[in-house]
Amino acid sequence: MTRLVIGLCLMLLSACILSLHAGLTFFDPATVISALAGGEGTDALIVTTLRLPRTLIGVCTGAALGLSGLLMQSVTRNPLAEPGLLGVNAGAALFVTLGATVLGFSGLAGIGTAAMLGAVATTALVFLLSVSARGADNPATTLLAGVTVAALLASFTQTLLLIDETALETLLFWLSGSFADRALNLLFLGLPLLVAGCAGSFFFASSLDALRLDDASARTVGVNVMFVRIAALAFAALLAAGAVAMAGPVLFLGLAAPHLARRLMGDTLPSTRALIVLSMLTGALIAVVADILARIVVAPGEAPISAVLALVGVPLLVHLLRRRKAVSL
Repeated sequence: MTRLVIGLCLMLLSACILSLHAGLTFFDPATVISALAGGEGTDALIVTTLRLPRTLIGVCTGAALGLSGLLMQSVTRNPLAEPGLLGVNAGAALFVTLGATVLGFSGLAGIGTAAMLGAVATTALVFLLSVSARGADNPATTLLAGVTVAALLASFTQTLLLIDETALETLLFWLSGSFADRALNLLFLGLPLLVAGCAGSFFFASSLDALRLDDASARTVGVNVMFVRIAALAFAALLAAGAVAMAGPVLFLGLAAPHLARRLMGDTLPSTRALIVLSMLTGALIAVVADILARIVVAPGEAPISAVLALVGVPLLVHLLRRRKAVSL
């Protein structure tokens, strides 16, 4: 386990270093080091104001979505669960669209704040619907409420974008998900939620281990199943909200990272604490590598990060799942 974590950390560090070098113009190490040391000039400006922020935001977004996906899959015992099923992406998109069309938001800070508020508000609505249906202790009910709310909010968003074509042009790149042109101050939105989600996940790790069994078995060892399930889903939503606020809706990452983390453990049944660390590292690594590819594959343009994740990640995940017919949660 220790060697695996060290190996992933080294791979992530290497990917981050490559991210500072790679792009439309590939910089040599001397240029990057000079820029980070406070150098001046166009090249230094590109490194410090464009590539460094997008790399850090990619790491935080990937880690947050990887952990969010792990929590959802653990609580629901559903290997296909991912943050979007709680309506987080749809709620964020609606609030961002409302902010752009009604309130005139245009800066990334305003868009990020609207996205975070929309994600949190939508999650609260999903939980209220689940509780009103007396299904708070049933993950299937919560997921059904999330899918329903997401579909409803997505239709509202599409209607608003059709009415205001200017907003569509402004928000199209954000709605597709990207780490490009992100300012470092967006980390102040997402990083506190990542820290809170990580702390909460470790706090409930032993209870989540018990939830791998059926609910009755978890109760026999003293686990308050309903409380743990709601708390874990709430932390999953907060993590996803922070990620959406920083990068927009990034698809597939929350689904793939936990599966890859389990696969890296081989036939060993890992503890939830181990999976938390591995899911965050694999999520961050996938995000940074995908961001590098997004700059290269359609140069001099840039591909949406979700498109790259789908093209690269889906075949990989299918290959892993075919080799391992059953994935233990």
